[in-house]
Amino acid sequence: MTPGVSRSVRIADGPADRASCFALREEVFIAEQRVPAEIEYDAFDEPAADTVHVLAVDGDGTPLGTARLLHGPGAAGRTGGDPALGVLGRLAVTASARGLGIGVALVRAIEEAARERGLSAVDLHAQTHALAFYERLGYAAYGEEFSEGGIGHRGMRRAL
Repeated sequence: MTPGVSRSVRIADGPADRASCFALREEVFIAEQRVPAEIEYDAFDEPAADTVHVLAVDGDGTPLGTARLLHGPGAAGRTGGDPALGVLGRLAVTASARGLGIGVALVRAIEEAARERGLSAVDLHAQTHALAFYERLGYAAYGEEFSEGGIGHRGMRRAL
């Protein structure tokens, strides 16, 4: 993140933080990228032991970005049932905060949360325009391109 500017990333704690995460996702995915609301939200958005939401805020508490980690039973459908894999998803950074290192900080926070839960790797579905971003962070693409919400994606994974 930019030196001299106060920003932090934390585990979203409580209803107000979760509401901030959802508002960010609505701004980025639903309003900006036109992802249908009915596929943006799922059962894993409810508080659960196998879901971790992270929230990036500036020094005034203004939300800048969010991401989500699924693990255990919550990730089973995406990982083929492999309990050692976590799933990073719903990474969203406001347009005004892009290029400030917020996305990198969110990915690293998700990876740390995955390590704390004993996971050995993180899997994600990257929008194709973001492949280079994730590659710089150590993720490797696999499989063919596919569509989610009308947007091209590729599977990516990074060992922890």
